[in-house]
Amino acid sequence: MPKSKRNRPVTLSKTKKKPGLERKGKVVTDIKDAVEHYANAYVFTYDNMRNQKLKDLREQLKSSSRIFLAGKKVMQIALGRSPADEAKTGLHKLSKFLQGDTGLFFTNLPRDDVERLFREFEEHDFARTGSIATETVELKEGPLEQFTHEMEPFLRKQGMPVRLNKGAVELVADHIVCEEGKPISPEAAQTLIGIFDDVNIVTKPMRLLGMQMATFRLYLVCRWSSDDFEVYKEGLAQLRAEADDSS
Repeated sequence: MPKSKRNRPVTLSKTKKKPGLERKGKVVTDIKDAVEHYANAYVFTYDNMRNQKLKDLREQLKSSSRIFLAGKKVMQIALGRSPADEAKTGLHKLSKFLQGDTGLFFTNLPRDDVERLFREFEEHDFARTGSIATETVELKEGPLEQFTHEMEPFLRKQGMPVRLNKGAVELVADHIVCEEGKPISPEAAQTLIGIFDDVNIVTKPMRLLGMQMATFRLYLVCRWSSDDFEVYKEGLAQLRAEADDSS
């Protein structure tokens, strides 16, 4: 009878540390290092996060600032949650604002420059499934000249009433892609953004309607320095609105 594979001995001395724990430990170390090297620390929140846009911003500011997006508890541990364990005097005040979609911004830039940067930062992009449509998009019956004949099967799969008429894509009835104020469906998101290629493999991005309904924005929630602490009303309101939406 073959040996059971269920009861195999495990040598604990050979088990490796979990990569996640090592990652968290490095984040804590990096945040503590940032506390020592930067004069100001901010908590910020965001809307319609786009990772590549944030990466570009990090690169733009790398000479003067550092941005952290990590688990809230990890960032709180690094800063300290109370006066007894805070990294520097008053830093624990930031921790209570680390909730929901928030991050840390360490910088040596003057306060006015930071406030202007966050106020003016705005990157438009294509909306994702579940986003709220900012306008109603309706396609009228008739030829859809922006689409090639190869795209007809894809469009039909998105729920659009189309057909090929002499090699041209034609809409046989009016079609509402999305409605203002309502969540964007997966089909609408695909239609607004569009992903398609000649062999129906999702590899080549192609903007179908080319309509960007999402805006990636950043909001300052609060600021800490060695001699000051302040809360920003707009950022705090945004944070509370996010909490209400998720509850």
